[in-house]
Amino acid sequence: MKKALAIALVIFSTVALTPATSYAANTAVQGKITGKTVVSGLTSLLLWPGIGQYLNDNETKKNWTHALIGILPPFRFWSGWDALVDRQGGRWDGKI
Repeated sequence: MKKALAIALVIFSTVALTPATSYAANTAVQGKITGKTVVSGLTSLLLWPGIGQYLNDNETKKNWTHALIGILPPFRFWSGWDALVDRQGGRWDGKI
């Protein structure tokens, strides 16, 4: 128990002392939910992640990121939601 608390303290201290400038800026801008974005969200959720971002005219790097990471089940929901709300930009623009 002491070891777990010590490790948690070290992790929390490291995160707290890290300058905010070292984290990538989130440049995401949410759009409106329309008929097109509903179809995009469903295709990303049901067919393949990344298709919805492509249909929403996102950048190529974002399409590929969603297509690769979205294979894992929790990220498939993220990809579907991202396409549904037509979110443009994101952490990539912050230069991760």
